Amino acid sequence: MFYNKTRNEVVEDLESNEQYGLHANEIETIRGKCGYNELQEQKKQSLFIKFLLQFTDPLIIVLIVAAIVSIAVDPHEWIDSLIIVIVVIFNAVLGVVQENNAEKSLEALKKMSAPNSKVVRDGERLTIPSRELVVGDVVILEAGDFIPSDGRILESFNLKVDESALTGESLPVNKISDVIEQENVPLGDQKNMVFASTVVTYGRGKMIVTTVGMNNEVGKIATMLMSSEKETTPLQNKLAQISKVIGVMCLGICAVVFGLEWMSGLSILESFKTSVALAVAAIPEGLATVVTIVLAIGVTKMVKNNAIVRKLPAVETLGSASVVCSDKTGTLTQNKMTVVKTYTIDEGVQAFDGKGNEAVREMMKCFTLCSDAEIKFEGSEMKLLGDPTETALVEASFKMGDKKEDMHLRAKRSDEIAFDSTRKMMTVFFETEKGVVSLTKGAPDVIMSRCTNTPKDAVDSNETMANQALRVLAVAYRIWNEVPVLLDPNEVENNMTFIGLVGMIDPPRPEVKVAIEEAKQGGIRTIMITGDHVTTAKAIATDLGILLDGQKAITGTELGAMSEEELAKELENISVYARVAPEHKVRIVSAWQAKGHVVAMTGDGVNDSPALKKADIGCAMGITGTDVSKGAADMILTDDNFATIIHAVREGRGIYNNIKKDVQFLLSSNIGEVLTIFTASILSVLGYNLGVPLLPVHLLWVNLITDTLPAFALGLEPVDKDIMKEKPRPKNESFFAHGLGWTIAWQGVMVGSLTLIAYIIGNNITHEIGMTMAFMTLSLSQLFHAFNIKSSHSIFHKTIFNNKYLWGALAVGMILQIAVMYVPGLNTIFSLEPLSLELSMTALGLALCPIVIVEIVKLFKNHILKK
Repeated sequence: MFYNKTRNEVVEDLESNEQYGLHANEIETIRGKCGYNELQEQKKQSLFIKFLLQFTDPLIIVLIVAAIVSIAVDPHEWIDSLIIVIVVIFNAVLGVVQENNAEKSLEALKKMSAPNSKVVRDGERLTIPSRELVVGDVVILEAGDFIPSDGRILESFNLKVDESALTGESLPVNKISDVIEQENVPLGDQKNMVFASTVVTYGRGKMIVTTVGMNNEVGKIATMLMSSEKETTPLQNKLAQISKVIGVMCLGICAVVFGLEWMSGLSILESFKTSVALAVAAIPEGLATVVTIVLAIGVTKMVKNNAIVRKLPAVETLGSASVVCSDKTGTLTQNKMTVVKTYTIDEGVQAFDGKGNEAVREMMKCFTLCSDAEIKFEGSEMKLLGDPTETALVEASFKMGDKKEDMHLRAKRSDEIAFDSTRKMMTVFFETEKGVVSLTKGAPDVIMSRCTNTPKDAVDSNETMANQALRVLAVAYRIWNEVPVLLDPNEVENNMTFIGLVGMIDPPRPEVKVAIEEAKQGGIRTIMITGDHVTTAKAIATDLGILLDGQKAITGTELGAMSEEELAKELENISVYARVAPEHKVRIVSAWQAKGHVVAMTGDGVNDSPALKKADIGCAMGITGTDVSKGAADMILTDDNFATIIHAVREGRGIYNNIKKDVQFLLSSNIGEVLTIFTASILSVLGYNLGVPLLPVHLLWVNLITDTLPAFALGLEPVDKDIMKEKPRPKNESFFAHGLGWTIAWQGVMVGSLTLIAYIIGNNITHEIGMTMAFMTLSLSQLFHAFNIKSSHSIFHKTIFNNKYLWGALAVGMILQIAVMYVPGLNTIFSLEPLSLELSMTALGLALCPIVIVEIVKLFKNHILKK
């Protein structure tokens, strides 16, 4: 590993020169071995291929077969086939529109690369495109530069690099050129290395390129993104299960009916017509469209609540989430260092609330003056500029009413000794009315050892705050007659007067604790995964209620040492993972998935992208999130609020319940249609020549119009207020679990029986009257039956009026039904006869029967069975 080697060894191994860099005539030879410094992309599917792939669903295949058979049997009956083709194409277009928002992860990774780099070649300093860098190039680094590739530090002058996008570490990392003796060092602790896509925030330095392109750490992430196949969502699996059941049932019953019709003496053509009618009856043509639109409406609602869903089925997946693996920095915390405690000699340790006493105020002024950070306003918006630690100090003074620019009016900054990672201090000189004052801030143990007045309780307070995972800084001063000619740190930073301490932390978001508790009530486990130090992670996790008594917090190194068997055994006991690498996150997600859990993963950095993609539902942060994390995610939280995830889970559970209601509603109708035609065929074989009760055009009308309208309305049912008190659904739970399959079956029998009764009554007059009565009874019974399905409560419960869309569907459905039955021309197309008042009332009475029957069943289930 390059971090285990001295800089001279690295330069020698890479056949370069620290002063002169590579020779121009070597570049092409090296590039032939290592390639360009860029990320590769997977070949994208064309729109045409995406469109064709929409037709691989079993339900769609059966619909296409029905259309082909219908037109082949009787070319004159082309209306049925046309309607089926329109339905199929409409669903395919909807699918392509959703998929065309394809993941842009690798493109975003490429955009993050620095466009140009400053290199030394043949002893000259050149600016070249970053993609032309090769292994062995010597690169100059300055504040504000993007790191163009991974490399070993050769020189460091107070060099600090923000690696939060790659490691999750919230603070800039001090970079050194010394060798690191320890082996298997986590990415965040490789302080003599720099990595592509990170940013220099302070100082300057020089690096030698060790890897390029896909061999960089960010390239390894890109490889994981390309190799990670997105699994189908639970909803897709459930709908595929339904499609399979319907397809097998349809083909089987069609074959049986064709045989029965042919055996009864009908011609092959007539038998085929009956079979096609049955196929159309068996397939809920509106189901795919209803589910897609219900999901789309759910997505629109969630956008208003700060959650953008990139893939429709992901809405439902959230509803079955049982584990949320959350990044710490910026997700559970505010991603902003904040002063939370202070220590002064007179007042001791105090919680900092922005008020404080005069001693604290004077101390904060000293911290602010001994910093390079500042506050600027753009309109009414406050901007914090500088190192996160220093901005926290300046902001603390600002909260107490002290502006840095006002302090500089009374104390003019004249000289400084910059921060050094070896000294762990910085000193600034000021000219004041009382003479020259030097202010020194830095590591408490170093500063207190160089002060003449350090009390023992200051040492104890520093240790207490550090044990609470606070980042502690100390400040001291010294008075001079004039600024020393030689700014020797050993001379200046000695014999100082101790002032006090501050403790800082990136604090939790205030709403997160409540959200985690709500998730816990809903059976959802929250796991913290962070690149930060384990002590800090434990403190935050304990405060938020993530890390409970008896649970563990481990590091990425400890995780890496575990076998798969050991991890599976310990998984349930571990709530916090600290100092982790990207592959660790993927491994944690995979381990939970292997135990049958539906896993949500939140994150905002490049390092989170593979895990976001691997998870069942990836949630990226919209404000602090990188383009890469957004591209790999299923959902983007526009307010970076963990609580939004719990709201999304609630919506997801509600949407899934509504889709189950839609499936129950539509399939009970289709079973009723199949039963009507199948029973009529059986009776015809037995000598009762009933004919075909419903034509394909009648069935398509019911499936696409009178059924679809209330199905949409059922999809808009308000979410049950107690839904978050339920446990998550098991990943492999059947869609027809908890008696849903049996309920659909008996309700289908109910609808079919009522329709057949209406047909037999009318058929005794004429066949057309029989078909009209059957058509009216089937259509209206479904409109009324929708009110049975909207809730497990009685139809007369107070929630009967909470869905205005369902009442609208009833009104529109009845108007359309009356129109096709009684408007001249329309009833001719549908082969219908206007009914007399008596027959109309008979059909209406039969259509209302489902309400009476289901009310009796609900009464029995809700009252008698509970006793």
